Amino acid sequence: MNVRKIVTYVDEVLTEGGRPVAPPARTAVVVAVIDNPWAGQGFVEDLAPGIDATASDLGRLLAPRVVAALGVPVEAYGKAAIVGLDGEIEHGSALIHTLKFGDHFRKAAEATTLLPAVEKRAGAGTVFDVPLKHITDATIRSHHQSIEVRVADAPHAHEIVIGLAAAGQGRPQSRLAPLSTEQ
Repeated sequence: MNVRKIVTYVDEVLTEGGRPVAPPARTAVVVAVIDNPWAGQGFVEDLAPGIDATASDLGRLLAPRVVAALGVPVEAYGKAAIVGLDGEIEHGSALIHTLKFGDHFRKAAEATTLLPAVEKRAGAGTVFDVPLKHITDATIRSHHQSIEVRVADAPHAHEIVIGLAAAGQGRPQSRLAPLSTEQ
């Protein structure tokens, strides 16, 4: 795995709807810009060797970084894969939709739910939204949120941007009734 760069974003909301948010709502994202392990090979039928060589190392690299950047216990989380124009969306999906990748984050966040994800093919500087959901109960609506991310110089055509996002709370000033009130 060749990592060109790691980018960390921390977002802290202090006011929402004209009211203070106390404590501030924190969200963190850590992305790694890596060489696409299948770049230049044409159509690759069996992605397993690339998954085995890359996915677990990526999860091990990113999970502790995003938890540390957040600086508070993780309550919501998500993941992303943005594939450069010479790759396939399946290349990003292959790396993030495996327990070899996701279990590192689940363990670090003490989570049990599936990680929501975004994946797409795009050029450098594309904006993407990482969806987040609660770490143990995906039906908790206050934690359904997203964070916008952009890496100005990535992905190059032969790269993939792989990211993890974490929030220490639900949406600031959330007021929706629990899902159970509608069932």
